[in-house]
Amino acid sequence: MDPHKILNYPHMTEKSVSLIERENKITFIVNMKADKKQIKEAVEKVFEVKVDKVNTLITASGQKKAFVKLRPEFKAIDVAVKLGIV
Repeated sequence: MDPHKILNYPHMTEKSVSLIERENKITFIVNMKADKKQIKEAVEKVFEVKVDKVNTLITASGQKKAFVKLRPEFKAIDVAVKLGIV
């Protein structure tokens, strides 16, 4: 699956901004059919970073949310700046 079809858009709330700053995690709304491995590969390919871990959940509104933790040598704030979030 194409990485741009897996990652729909970044999910920005106060909580997700604090996750960027405190835990080096970025939150995305992703394709419902994408699994954790596909999400990891898409983030690594699109943003040229290494992913440590991916957690997913299905929201009450029927969307799939992915919490992507980057490896310590990469900063989530740098990815957020590329996305124009922060």
